[in-house]
Amino acid sequence: MTFKAEYIWIDGTEPTAKLRSKTKILADDAKGAELPIWGFDGSSTNQAEGHSSDRVLKPVFSCPDPIRGGDDILVLCEVLDIDFTPHSSNTRAALAEVAEKFAAQEPIFGIEQEYTFFKDGYPLGFPKGGFPAPQGGYYCGVGADEIFGRDVVEAHLENCLKAGLGISGINAEVMPGQWEFQVGPLSPLEVSDHMWVARWLLYRTAEDFGISATLDPKPVKGDWNGAGAHTNFSTKAMREGYDAIITACESLGEGSKPLDHVKNYGAGIDDRLTGLHETAPWNEYSYGVSNRGASVRIPWQVEKDGKGYIEDRRPNANVDPYVVTRLIVDTCCSALEKAGQV
Repeated sequence: MTFKAEYIWIDGTEPTAKLRSKTKILADDAKGAELPIWGFDGSSTNQAEGHSSDRVLKPVFSCPDPIRGGDDILVLCEVLDIDFTPHSSNTRAALAEVAEKFAAQEPIFGIEQEYTFFKDGYPLGFPKGGFPAPQGGYYCGVGADEIFGRDVVEAHLENCLKAGLGISGINAEVMPGQWEFQVGPLSPLEVSDHMWVARWLLYRTAEDFGISATLDPKPVKGDWNGAGAHTNFSTKAMREGYDAIITACESLGEGSKPLDHVKNYGAGIDDRLTGLHETAPWNEYSYGVSNRGASVRIPWQVEKDGKGYIEDRRPNANVDPYVVTRLIVDTCCSALEKAGQV
């Protein structure tokens, strides 16, 4: 007997990487054992040249395949060169080093993934050649005149739950056909692995409905909100006291840190972070309590309780979760360590 393993990896497309996958048939005696490495043609994924195209897939996370069902599984992989060192497109390896370095601070994340459905070249719910009513009533709305794609969203949620992913909620967003799901709270590697698989399941689930999903940070120009991946973060010290909250917020605004982060928070960020539509300008850093127009928001409950987490509102929907979690852990945990708040 056999079962199917869908090997998933992140390619080398720039400026925004794409997900790729292919199916491996494994014998039943492979169940419970270490999954085998595999290979692929890197010249077809922007990860190699044709004269030396072999690249290695190293399994790092697996879960039940909710689409095929049965004993079939999804297998998230890192991409390695043939000498088994991380490929230049492999951003997970760098996160693993930083996460291990600061593991004692117990960093955890929750990421809010916004996305937009498209069909026949138009955002789902947009009339062809025109625009719907202005944004406002669509956010967390109900009714066929305001909500578009709920069947896909519910199917995706169910698939994520069947896969055992750490998905924690869904909601309709401010533009027709725009939605959000949340992953976490989880450790840096866990939240990133689960997010990449949840993205793959989003594309794959929508495929069955003849709909495409995009992480474009500004899918419709004009007076419409963009799409982000608001990133919620805390350490043990932040969950125990407010001074650590302020230290983390201040650290993200020190020196070159604001631009160091923003330039790695997803392609097209200047189109989204304009200072309008619940964003701060991309080239200005700010933080504040309950302020969705700030770069970093401290929830009102956190100020009231004197402990909790912060929300970095700058990451684009198309951000690499391995990169954003690495940058935040490195910046905030270094500052907390220096301040003796660990």
